[in-house]
Amino acid sequence: MHPSKPDPSKPPHGHTPQSTAARPIEELADGFSHNFKPLSPLDVTRTRTVSDLLDAMSRTAFSGRSLGEAAEIMVQMAGDTKCLVIGTFSGAMTIAKQGLMIAEMIDQGLIHAVVSTGALMCHGLIEQSGHTHFRHDPNWSDEKLYDAGYCRVYDTLELERNLEEAAAIMERVLAEIPDGSTLGSHELNWRIGEQVLRQGQSRGILQSAFQKQVPVYVPGFTDSELGLDVYCHNILAHEAGRKGIHVDLLRDIDDYYQRCAGAERLGIFTIGGGVPRNWAQQVGPLGEILERRTDGRHGKYIRFHYAIRICPEPVHWGGLSGCTYSEGVSWGKFVSEKEGGRHAEVYADATVAWPILLRGVLERLGRV
Repeated sequence: MHPSKPDPSKPPHGHTPQSTAARPIEELADGFSHNFKPLSPLDVTRTRTVSDLLDAMSRTAFSGRSLGEAAEIMVQMAGDTKCLVIGTFSGAMTIAKQGLMIAEMIDQGLIHAVVSTGALMCHGLIEQSGHTHFRHDPNWSDEKLYDAGYCRVYDTLELERNLEEAAAIMERVLAEIPDGSTLGSHELNWRIGEQVLRQGQSRGILQSAFQKQVPVYVPGFTDSELGLDVYCHNILAHEAGRKGIHVDLLRDIDDYYQRCAGAERLGIFTIGGGVPRNWAQQVGPLGEILERRTDGRHGKYIRFHYAIRICPEPVHWGGLSGCTYSEGVSWGKFVSEKEGGRHAEVYADATVAWPILLRGVLERLGRV
């Protein structure tokens, strides 16, 4: 038996047809009566500070509005003394000369833990220990760059010489660790920061992290020059009859979980996505898994209340970098906006949006 076809002369179910006569203008909605928020033209001549600019942008549209809203959330998050804020960073942010903003956020207490890629920390270590990155000349081919000892990251050059200097710093750090020791990546990163401080370099991510005792977790530690340096150290140690050093990333999970579980509220500030973002966010599901699998002896309900993300990745590629916070609610990672969660997602290049956001927030907090 075939289903009956819809009668085109009848309106769809639940739809009330409108009169074919034009409605009087006074019957048309005016926006205000439905409590929609009005927008305002952006007049840059009336914005005296970056904070003013962000405030004006919050009443515009698209990513400009999102950036303005992110500033509001970031200020609220900074003022919430019961909130533990996690900063997650991926992409080539340090080779792109954005590393001091991470250091500033640590120094200003805007983030209380860092989750990062190993490459970001390695390139940051190079900069923080007094070495230089260079602008790429497109007249140089990649083959020519390789032969000369340059490594290209889009429009910027890392030097093989720099990487060897970083390896020398790492060797000094590892030489002070007793053979057979086991450390998490955050414990090793503190030792690196301490070493660079002793060398007289006072400004940088790992230096600030050591001084403030802010953990820097690198979940993909072996996916970096720093991880390769440890591996090479251990090869040479074994040849000399020593035990070498073990980096146990489960120590990072334990330390991170305990910090998050002990906080009344959580916030997250994310640049990019990838492993750092997922590793940090999975603490919510981890709390549920622990509670379920230990019959309540361990684990608890953990969700991020505040969330800010700057990343140009669109949703439709399906990767975590483009995953919305709404989608994260379905995984038990975030408090939904209906329940009071505050989220801002800025689809923009972090090297453009992040400096504006941070400067404006520091102005509002009276810290510049």
